[in-house]
Order: sequence, then structure tokens, then C-alpha cells
Amino acid sequence: MDLELRHLRIVREVADAGSVSKAASRLGLAQPALTAQLKRIERVLGGTLFERDRHGARPTRLGELVLARARVLLPAAKELQEEAVRFAHTPSPGFRIGATNGPILGGLVDRIAAERAVTTYTSWSAQELNGMVEHGRLDYVLTGACGDAGVPSGALLWETISLDPVFVLVSRDHSMAGAKEVGLADLAGEQWAVTPGDGCFADCFATACARAGFTPGTIYETDVPTCTHLARVGRAVVLCQATHQPAAGLVMVPLAGAPLRWRQLLGRHPTAPDPAWVVTQARQAHHDAVRRSPVYADWLDRNPGYGTTA
Repeated sequence: MDLELRHLRIVREVADAGSVSKAASRLGLAQPALTAQLKRIERVLGGTLFERDRHGARPTRLGELVLARARVLLPAAKELQEEAVRFAHTPSPGFRIGATNGPILGGLVDRIAAERAVTTYTSWSAQELNGMVEHGRLDYVLTGACGDAGVPSGALLWETISLDPVFVLVSRDHSMAGAKEVGLADLAGEQWAVTPGDGCFADCFATACARAGFTPGTIYETDVPTCTHLARVGRAVVLCQATHQPAAGLVMVPLAGAPLRWRQLLGRHPTAPDPAWVVTQARQAHHDAVRRSPVYADWLDRNPGYGTTA
């Protein structure tokens, strides 16, 4: 048997109580059981730890040595345990950010990484990311919601980064590629491509199409590279955020009247580090994305009330 901290606690308890019987009562043990444990401890340490008579139990010289060490080691072990628990529940000195698919994450990470450490985690599921923030596995989540939909319920604190229209991506050979904007009804005969998610966008899109007088045809729910490929070859029209940066062979076209809108949201854990600074960086990242998108910048000139929030 090796010496353990619990053995030192027994030695200390017997010394403090002044007798094995009193120590057994304090520890919630039967006296014979404690006596047996004490004998096993003495065998490990190589000698008698207490002199016992009708007046109680008094430490021997060996017992005094062991007791002196126990009074140092036991508080140190308790302090170590408490410090480890605090450390495990203290947020990282850097930033842990989760995000669903969106065009401003790269800019946000670039801005934060210029000054502080940052790690990222992406998922199609906003619910998964929100849960990770609630349980302290992430500090922030960058996600979104349609139009006037409320923020997700739960313990997270939320900031609106922007309110943007939803545009479409089409092939440069598409008949609508040169249009200043296109009505949603003018796309009634198209097939569609969207990235997946567990938010409200699918319902919002179906509602917008119904208002425009049609039911959308085939909807391909897939990753970003596949969406852009389908648009490039003319197989589908892609719904995208207005800050999206089109790839070669694609044209981004606004939808007339902004029938679909997207609010970019930043959620945070109540103990997340530097929230005001991170919110500022997110808004600046969105502003930078707008400047890189001539189509959106031009649309904003004609449609005030959208874009980066104050």
C-alpha cells in the first residue's frame, strides 16, 4: 500500500481529536475500522504513530514528524485543487469564436489575430454553437436571423452587427446578370441553391416566394463550393448575403424591394473577454466587407437603413 492524502488526513484527525474513538466519530467511521486503517498506515510508515492509553492518543516522535508534514501537505493539496478548478473555469486569455457560414468571419478573425490569440469553430448548426457558448466551450458565436426575428433564447448576450438584404448569385451568362436588380417573381422558374442551417431562413424564403406568387422549385442544400459551382454552370440561382464576395464567373444581383433580409448577430457568454472591443471589430469587419462589394455599396446608397449597425 502506498501512502495517500487520505491517510495523512486520518493521522491529523486522530491527533486533533486526541483519541481514536473521537476521530472515528468525526470521520463517520466505526472505531474498529479506523483502528485497522491506522495500523495499516503505521506499517507503511515503518513505526507506531500514536501512544494510546486510557487518557487518549499522543503522537510518538515518528507521529510528530508525519503530523508536521501532513499539516503542510494537506493545505497545499487543497489549494492546488481549488486553483485547478478556478483555472479550468477561467476563460482562455485569447478568444474562442464559433460561426455559421458567413462572409465576415475571416475579417473578424484577421482583426482579432492582429492583437490577440484567437481560435475558431464552425458549424451549420446555430443551436450547436449557442450551446457551446452557454457551456463555456466558446466565448462568442457569429450567426444570424431573418429580418425581424428575435434573438435566440438562452443565457447568451446578443449584439446586432448588421442588417443586410439577401442577394442572388447567378452565372455571368444568366439573362439577369446585367440587371441593376431583379424581382423575386422574375426568378420563379429557377432552381435554387442554399447552404444548410437550422435557423428560420428556409421558412422566410418560402414565405417570400409565396408573396411573390410562386412556390420555389428544386432547392439544393449544400456547401459553398457546390453552391457556387451550380450557379456558375447555370444549374441554380444561389441565395447569398449581400457582403458575399463573388467568385470568377459569377455575378451578384440585388433582389428588388429586399424581400429577404438577414441580421448578422454576435452572441457572447456573460464572462466573455473584452465584449465592447470584439463587437467593434465585428462591425468594422462587416464595414470592410461592404467596401469590398461594389454591388452592395451601390445598393446601400439607394437604400438607407441597412448595413453596419451603430
